[in-house]
Amino acid sequence: MKKYYKDLVEIPGVSSHEKYVRKYMRNHLEKLSEEIIEDNLGSIFGGINLDYDGPTIMLAGHMDEIGAMVVGINKNGTIKMMAIGGIDPQVVISQHMNIVRDDGSFVPGVVGAKPPHLMKDKSNKQVSSFEDFHLDIGADDDEHAKEIGIKIGQQIVFENDYKESIDNKKIFSKAWDNRFGSAMALDILESIDKSKLKSKFYAGASVQEEVGLRGAITSSYKLNPDLFIAVDCSPCSDTFDKTEVGGTLGDGFLVRFYDPRTLMHQGLKKFIEDLANKHNINYQYYSSKGGTDAAAAQLSRGGTLACTIGMPARYIHSTTSIIHKDDYKAVKAIILAILETIDKETIKEIKANV
Repeated sequence: MKKYYKDLVEIPGVSSHEKYVRKYMRNHLEKLSEEIIEDNLGSIFGGINLDYDGPTIMLAGHMDEIGAMVVGINKNGTIKMMAIGGIDPQVVISQHMNIVRDDGSFVPGVVGAKPPHLMKDKSNKQVSSFEDFHLDIGADDDEHAKEIGIKIGQQIVFENDYKESIDNKKIFSKAWDNRFGSAMALDILESIDKSKLKSKFYAGASVQEEVGLRGAITSSYKLNPDLFIAVDCSPCSDTFDKTEVGGTLGDGFLVRFYDPRTLMHQGLKKFIEDLANKHNINYQYYSSKGGTDAAAAQLSRGGTLACTIGMPARYIHSTTSIIHKDDYKAVKAIILAILETIDKETIKEIKANV
C-alpha cells in the first residue's frame, strides 16, 4: 500500500475540522490532476481527462473521522467532551485522546475511569452517555487548562498506534473510516492509465460524512456525475457473527447491495458483478445498517447512478480498526476495471437494466 494511507490516518480531522486532511489532499491532487474543484463546505476533488467527450465519473472518500469536541473546562482542569459521529461510550473508557490546539499541535489526555475501589456501590456506574466522560490532560485547574491553550470547539481525536499484524497482511489504525477512501482517490489518480479512460474523472474526498453525508450532497451537486462511486470502510462482523452478508476480512471488496438509505441500482449491481467475475476480482455481498456518501449522491439533481465499493474493516467507529491488504488490492482492482470500461454506451446499458 502506498504512503498515502499511513500519512492520512495519522492526520487529525473530525467532522468540520478537516482542514489538515484537506491540505494534504490538495498538495497531492495538484500534482495528479488537471483541475482542482472545491465546494463551499470544503470537499475537494481533482479532475483528469476533462476534455474527453464522455460521461463524468466521481470517486469519493470522506475526510472526516469520528472523535469529539471540547464543550467545557471543569474547575478541576478536566475537559468536557461531545461526541462527533457515532461512538459507543463503552469503547472510550481509559482511552488516550489528543486535543488539537489552534496551531495544530496535540495536548495528550486520558479519558478518566473510576477504579473499582471507588465503585463498591453497585449503582455507581462509570458512565451512562458520552457526555459523562471527562478528559484528563494533567491540568491543575481550569485556568491552567486555558493557559495550555484549550478552547471550546477544538477537536479531540483518538491516539493512533498504527502497526502491521505479525503476518504483515493486516494493518491496525484509527480512522480507516474513511482515510482509506481518501487515500484510494489519490492512489487511483496516480495509478490510472489515462489512455484507457473513456470518461471525465474526478477523485477526492468529501467533508462531514459522519454527521449526515453533508459534503457529498454539495459536491455531487457541483460536479453532477453520471456515476458516483463512494469508497468507504464497512464494519465486518466476522469475529462476532459471521454471515453471508456481514463482511469478512480478506475475502474481497464489498458489493453493498442494501443499506437503509441506498438500495443498489440493479443494473449497476449486475455491471460490477460481471466485471469482477471477468477479471477474477474477489468480492462479497454486504448488507449494512449504516449509510455512505452514495446515499446523498444518488438523490442529487434528477438522480445519479451511485454505488459503494466497500472496504472490509473490523471495529470501525472505535479507537482502532483493522484492514487486510488483499481487500485493498480488490478494491483498487475493481475501481480501475470500472474506469477502463465505463463509456456512454455502458451508462445507457446500466440504466436499461434497472
